[in-house]
Amino acid sequence: MVDDLSASSASGREFDPPTSPDAPTVLVVDDEPSNLASIEKIFQRDGLRVLTADGAKAALEIVRTHRVQVVLTDLMMPGVSGLELLRALKQLSPDTEVVMMTAYGTVETAVQAMREGAYDFVEKPLKRMTIIKSVRKAAERQSLVAENRSLRNEIKLLTKREIVGSSPALRRVLDVATQAAPSSATVLVLGESGTGKELVARFIHDHSARSRAPFVAVNCSAIPETILEAELFGHERGAFTGALTKREGRFARATGGTLFLDEIGELSPSVQVKLLRVLQEGEYEPVGGDTVRADVRIVAATNKDLRAEVAAGRFREDLFYRLNVIAVTAPPLRSRREDIPLLVDHFLGVYCAKNARARLEAPREVLKILVDYSWPGNVRELENVIERAVVLCRAEKLSEADLPDYVHQVEGVEPSTLTFSVGTPLDEVERRLIRETLRHARGDKSVAAQLLGISTRTIYRKLGELE
Repeated sequence: MVDDLSASSASGREFDPPTSPDAPTVLVVDDEPSNLASIEKIFQRDGLRVLTADGAKAALEIVRTHRVQVVLTDLMMPGVSGLELLRALKQLSPDTEVVMMTAYGTVETAVQAMREGAYDFVEKPLKRMTIIKSVRKAAERQSLVAENRSLRNEIKLLTKREIVGSSPALRRVLDVATQAAPSSATVLVLGESGTGKELVARFIHDHSARSRAPFVAVNCSAIPETILEAELFGHERGAFTGALTKREGRFARATGGTLFLDEIGELSPSVQVKLLRVLQEGEYEPVGGDTVRADVRIVAATNKDLRAEVAAGRFREDLFYRLNVIAVTAPPLRSRREDIPLLVDHFLGVYCAKNARARLEAPREVLKILVDYSWPGNVRELENVIERAVVLCRAEKLSEADLPDYVHQVEGVEPSTLTFSVGTPLDEVERRLIRETLRHARGDKSVAAQLLGISTRTIYRKLGELE
C-alpha cells in the first residue's frame, strides 16, 4: 500500500526524531493492520504524534477523549465507511481536519467527501512525501482556524460592552438600576453625552425578567422624522408611497424584551403622542394597520433637561411624567476619576486584541495625565483616546507622546515639582509626596494610590503613620 516506505527507512536515520510537545496529533484509521503500522511509522519518523484505529467506532472514541488535529482515514472500510465517519467527525469535532485515502475508482467519492468537509484526499498506493505533505498542510490549517476562532472569541468577550468602575458615584447609579430592573416600571436614564446611558439601559435589561428576550436600541435623533413613526411601530403594505411590503417596527422586534429609546428628547410632537398611548394603554397602531398590544419594557435616555424642554413647550408634560417613573443619572467621568485607571486597563485590553498586538501598559505618568484631564466627552472620549494611543504606540508601554496634545492641558490643577534638600528625612519625603499626589488626585485616595504605584490600603496606612 505504501510504495516508498523502504526508501524512507534507508535515509540514514537510525532513531526516530523526538516528538515536539506542540507537534500535531494525527489519527490514522484503516481496517488493514499492516497499513496502520506502515503509516504510523512514517508519521513517527516525521515527528508527529500518532494514534491508530481499525475502524470508525474506535476512531470516534479516540476523538472523544483526545485532541486530534488531523484524521487520515481510508475511504472504503467494512461497516461504517470513511464518508460516514467524516460526517460523524464534523458533528463531534468540527475543528478536526480529515484527509481521505482512496483507491483508484473511488476518486469521485473522495471529491464528494471534500464537498462535505474533508480537507484533502490522497490516492493509493500512498507515497510517503504525499501523505506527509497533505497531513502537515491539514494540521497547519486546523491550527490557523482554531487560532482565529480563539482570537474572535477573545475579541468578542473583550468588546462586549460592560460597565467598568467601582466609584461611589457609579455604585449609586447601579444600586438604583439593580432595584428597578426586576420591576416593569419605565426608566429614564439621564446624563451627558458619552457617559454610558445605553450601558445602564442594558444593565437594567440584563437584570430583569426579560433578559432572555431582545434588547432593541433606537437612536431617535439618527432616524429622519418622516420615517421614525414607521420605524418604531411598523407599517402595512401600501400604507404610504414606497411601502411595497409589510414591515414590523422596533416595538414588534422587542416583544417580550426591552425597547431602549435613546435621545428621546428629539421626538417630534406626533410621535410623542403615539408613544404616550403605548405607555398609557399598552398598545399601538402600525402605520395603516390595526391596533396591536405592546409587550415591551421601555427604557429611555436623553442628555437634555426634559423639564426645561417641557417648560419651553417642546416636550409633552404628560409624556415626561410617564417616562420619569424611575430616573437615574449616569455620572460624568470627571466625577468618577478613580475609575479612569480601570477604564484605561479595560480599553487597552479591547483595542490591543482588536489590533492583534501585545498587551500594552499605561505607566503612572500616563495615568496621571489621564486622571487630571476634565474629559468633556466622558467615557466615549477616553475610549477614543486609548484606541488612538494603541494604534500609534511603538513601544511596550504607552508614553505621554501617544496621547493627543489637548489631553495634556489640565484645567484647575497646577503641575508641581517637589524638591528636597540632601539629608531630608525619608518620612518627610513620603509625607510631602503623598499629600501632593492627593492634591493632584483631588483628594481621591484610590487615584493617588494608582499614581504612586501602591495599593489603596498602603496609602491609608502611610497617612495614618504620617499624621
